[in-house]
Amino acid sequence: MVPGGESAVRVLDRAEIRTASVGEMDNDAYLVTCRRSGAQLLVDAPTDPDRLLSLVREGDGTGRLDVLVVTHRHGDHLGAAAAVVARTGARLAAGEHDADEVGRACGRTVDTRLRHGDRLTVGDLELEVVALRGHTPGSVALALTEPEDAHAPGATPGRVHLFTGDSLFPGGVGSTQGDPERFTRLLDDVRTRLFDRYRDDTCVYPGHGDGTTLGAERPHLAAWAARGW
Repeated sequence: MVPGGESAVRVLDRAEIRTASVGEMDNDAYLVTCRRSGAQLLVDAPTDPDRLLSLVREGDGTGRLDVLVVTHRHGDHLGAAAAVVARTGARLAAGEHDADEVGRACGRTVDTRLRHGDRLTVGDLELEVVALRGHTPGSVALALTEPEDAHAPGATPGRVHLFTGDSLFPGGVGSTQGDPERFTRLLDDVRTRLFDRYRDDTCVYPGHGDGTTLGAERPHLAAWAARGW
């Protein structure tokens, strides 16, 4: 994370990932840019549409935005979504079980209702949708996998980049408001759909604060289960 309104940038073989922190709750917005085509995807639009539009311009220099994915229906992740979509013409996407509430909050219909296992194409990039139920019914993560022939400086063949919204953070899963059934569902999804599937070098980009890796968090899964939140 880079303070002071600047964006942290990670350059991969085929993609660039820019991170901006906005708002009083230290919400993160992530811009994924296809290096070949200039196509762009924004993960969450928490607040401060002018800052987010500046982030989009940093990606390709033109302000092009192809799709905005809202990871879940909570207001601190979509407060600027209507403005960003109106000013860029981007498609609005959200998890199928949160899509109606996201649409109502934005005053428009969600264009793409995301389901577990769906794939979003952004230029030459493909991101897989991972449903993580519990924080909200329709919370989704996005998985971007580096190609096996990646060779750019800083790239790692086959490494995955996960944009997890409020479902996974350094130190635990997202809040389930003390509901044991929701907590169990979320922890089970995080365990089976993320930790059981992806390598330890998988990079995690959460909805607030700093990132982590699955390897850094894996040893603590049993402790998370035991504490129950």
